[in-house]
Amino acid sequence: MSGYSQQRVIDAGSDIAIIDSLVRKGVIFDEGKPAPQIEMTREQAMEFLMKKYQPQQWNNLIHPFRTAIGRLIDEVSLPVFDSTKQYLIRFPYDSISIPWYRFYVWEPVMVKAPEQSSVLTDTLQVPEPVDISAVQDSAGIRIFPVLRQEPADVLSKRLRDTTFLIMVDTLRQVSSTHPRFPFRYYNHPYQADSIRVAVRQLIDYLEARDSSIIYFTGIRDDAVPVWINSRSGDAVRFWLKNELYDSVTVWIGNPARNTIGLYLEQGVNFRRPVMQGNYAGPSVVFQSPDRTRLMDVTKIAIKQEFWKLRTESAFTLNQASVTNWVKGGESNISFSSDITWYADYNNKPLKISSNNFARLKYGLMVTGFGENRDVRKNLDLLETNSKLNHKAFGKFDFSGIMLFKTQLAAGYNYPNDSVPVSKFLNPAILTVGLGLDYKPDKNTSINFSPFSYKGTFVPDTAGIDQTKYGIPADRRSKNEPGASFLISNKFNPRKNISVTNRLQLFTNYINNPQNIDVDWEVIISANLNWFTDVRLNTHLIFDDDTKTVVRDKEKNPVLLPDGTQKKTARIQFKELLGFSFVFRF
Repeated sequence: MSGYSQQRVIDAGSDIAIIDSLVRKGVIFDEGKPAPQIEMTREQAMEFLMKKYQPQQWNNLIHPFRTAIGRLIDEVSLPVFDSTKQYLIRFPYDSISIPWYRFYVWEPVMVKAPEQSSVLTDTLQVPEPVDISAVQDSAGIRIFPVLRQEPADVLSKRLRDTTFLIMVDTLRQVSSTHPRFPFRYYNHPYQADSIRVAVRQLIDYLEARDSSIIYFTGIRDDAVPVWINSRSGDAVRFWLKNELYDSVTVWIGNPARNTIGLYLEQGVNFRRPVMQGNYAGPSVVFQSPDRTRLMDVTKIAIKQEFWKLRTESAFTLNQASVTNWVKGGESNISFSSDITWYADYNNKPLKISSNNFARLKYGLMVTGFGENRDVRKNLDLLETNSKLNHKAFGKFDFSGIMLFKTQLAAGYNYPNDSVPVSKFLNPAILTVGLGLDYKPDKNTSINFSPFSYKGTFVPDTAGIDQTKYGIPADRRSKNEPGASFLISNKFNPRKNISVTNRLQLFTNYINNPQNIDVDWEVIISANLNWFTDVRLNTHLIFDDDTKTVVRDKEKNPVLLPDGTQKKTARIQFKELLGFSFVFRF
């Protein structure tokens, strides 16, 4: 017969029974391979368990034993310890143990061998190994049975055919039929012992490394943190004060594991007061506390705050004075303000959030002095932006948006200041939409609304030319169904520099969808101190429906063959650079 260590029909119990029988009969002569003493450092244990954690060695990748080893490796690598040691310590390592003899292939060999005698005679000598070097198997392996040596005449009469098991090969991969065996195979004996030692070593390391923080406080609630079991050996200084604010210095440290050390400051001396000659023995009545019930606990009501409000105001003032300047020039003073109110709502239980802001930008420029003084508007914007989100999946939210833009005061195409081209609510632009909002981080929002509407309104067509804004001459509004795309982002390339981008795109599904409306504003701020910034504000607008007159080199309008002025859509751009006084509250 042949005995293979990976023979599936033989269970662990029958394996042990066969080996024990062979040992008692003298067939196996090397009965015990003692398990070596295994010692590992923390680094060696980590390296060993990480190799055993590789998926190719496991039958079941979600086996609890593999999961626990993975957690142990993570806890050693990370600063936080959430122990799984109870499972690992109580795990029956015998269930994952494979005996040493299962790593060899055994073959039977028929030889002539002396029969052991149960009666000792005077001719028997001290038991020694008999070298029967003449007996070899086909593989050339010598066999050394442990027998008692007898005289040659007696030995020749008691020879008989005997079957010996010898090792003919070593297996590289050995598995187990135990139902709780989680690995695919072992490639060395005593793997279970190595795993148990590595697990114990890492658990001991985590227990020795685990720390707790304790805060020491006094009358003034000054908190001093002290780490217990951090093995740092450091001490912190604590001022021990009484009700009169007299103090003495005490050093608090952690000299050993789970130990707090209190050390008095060097140079501090104590002096006892003089003992009084007469003293009274007061009678003190002690009242035992009632320990039969728990003390009443006062319920603390926590009011959750959903809204966050803030305001940012920036004011810019520029002045230039020119007197008898031969090269020409003009004295001027310019003033601009940029005020933004923010209101953000966040309700995590309902998974609802909303971001809202209202913004007012207004600026004036005064040129010349005296009778030649001229006041002009150089900046005017009133806008609101609202977004309502509901959590969808991942970093995506279902979103609804509403944007509204107009201006406060009348605007002119200077130097012509007699015919206004805009005024309050003329024009007014409203955009609403439904879609998805993607937030990769707290400073970035990407909103796509495939179901959007954009309306441009000029109610006073008698005073304002609505055709400048793409509205037909016989109408007061323009309605556009389409899709909108909004990107808002704020980042800091350096600690005191911030860059804010707001980009709005809109396409009309019905009329020239390839012509996309663009509204892009960039604000770059460099903080000088707590209330002064250097601010650069650029604003770019392109609307295919907004036409302006084309002029030649002499600034005269270009006429079409029918005598009308030629108009085309152009990029509108505005830039403002200056020192700003900024107030945030």
